[in-house]
Amino acid sequence: MNSEIFKSYDIRGKYPEELTEKDAYAIGRAMALYIKGKNIAIGRDARPSSKPLFEAISKGISDAGVNVLDLGLASTPMVYYASGESGVDGSICVTASHNPPPYNGFKLTKPNAVPIGGDSGLSEIKETALHTQPKVGLIHGNIIPIRDLPVRYVEWLAGFWQLGDKKWSIVIDCANAMGVIELPAFKKVPENITVTTLYDDLSHPFEAHEANPLKTETLAELSKKVIEVKADLGISYDGDADRIGFIDENGTPVPMDLMTAILSAPVLKKYPKSTILYDLRSSLSVKEEIEKNGGTAHECKVGHANIKKQMREEESYFAGELSGHYYFKENSYAEASTLAAIFLLNHMSITGKKLSELVAEVKKYFHTGEINNTVPEAKTVIEKLKEKYKDGVLSELDGIKISYPDWWFSVRSSNTEPLLRLNLEAKTKELMEQKKEEVLLIIKS
Repeated sequence: MNSEIFKSYDIRGKYPEELTEKDAYAIGRAMALYIKGKNIAIGRDARPSSKPLFEAISKGISDAGVNVLDLGLASTPMVYYASGESGVDGSICVTASHNPPPYNGFKLTKPNAVPIGGDSGLSEIKETALHTQPKVGLIHGNIIPIRDLPVRYVEWLAGFWQLGDKKWSIVIDCANAMGVIELPAFKKVPENITVTTLYDDLSHPFEAHEANPLKTETLAELSKKVIEVKADLGISYDGDADRIGFIDENGTPVPMDLMTAILSAPVLKKYPKSTILYDLRSSLSVKEEIEKNGGTAHECKVGHANIKKQMREEESYFAGELSGHYYFKENSYAEASTLAAIFLLNHMSITGKKLSELVAEVKKYFHTGEINNTVPEAKTVIEKLKEKYKDGVLSELDGIKISYPDWWFSVRSSNTEPLLRLNLEAKTKELMEQKKEEVLLIIKS
């Protein structure tokens, strides 16, 4: 087994060069031994390798005496929903998210969708999978098909619609990936929403543009279609549908951190004075909007495992990440991308405002977006930055973030590559450009 398939938050590699059925069997057995429970729920995406990998990991689990609840084709948020709703002892989603078809992998959780990551169980599973010889127990678990999950999931989502008599036209781009599984939630309110779809064919999975709304170039066709059909909104899912991107009625992509600011209003209307988390790369306007809407705004580290942990500790109702992950307490503190879309459309219905108008209200500053730089000696560069900007306010919550009255920047090291990730924001475009060049000069030197 190639140990490199074990990442910080999941297991991922090329199939079958790096990740094989034999590996999946060992990981399944290791997962069962780690969970020490009776039932593990497993859903899978539609890429061709997902079924054989599902079968192998399921056999590893059942040979260890644990039952497998076979959820069939499922988006990652649907698997998280099943984890919380079904009372299982763990869950697995067979997916490589937005990665192209040759890749696949596993996202693992404990009960109630608590993530299993590098420092929360994945290291132990890795060691067991790598070094423990398979030993079939005397008691075998069963593999039990669960086929009513999509109905229960859609009914749960449909319970959040509050559109009144408003009518909307939306375009949804699924990239022939697992966003297709989320479509029925929008079709539950046909009297309110007219849906136009792009790439909604799971019989040709991932045979479209890259399923990654964080890359704005993947949104070109969606933007064009929104304008063409005069839609009010465009929606784009990533490969496993745990991330979502939005396009306004003019075909313009909405920065994903600003969506956190916009969504804070309907969330805080439903849960007044609650705590909302935002990752430290987000615009300053996110904090300002949360507080303006009566909530408590807390900064958090990047990464779903970090955010879910802090949400639980603080009983936060909602969290948003610059990468388009939106987390809700209602879904066991996990991603619920379609729920973010529902909250947005509800908010647009109540306010009567177009998405571009909502964006204009929160787009106050000038943000670089995330800039990646290859840096062999990341620690040395970070120390140089700390010395150069020692008169600013320093936070070391996640990498470094240094703030001044009219601008700030954050620099973080990648978990898997020799990269430094820069995010910078200023009150004027001129200052943003000036400080971006200034900081990049230090990083690249």
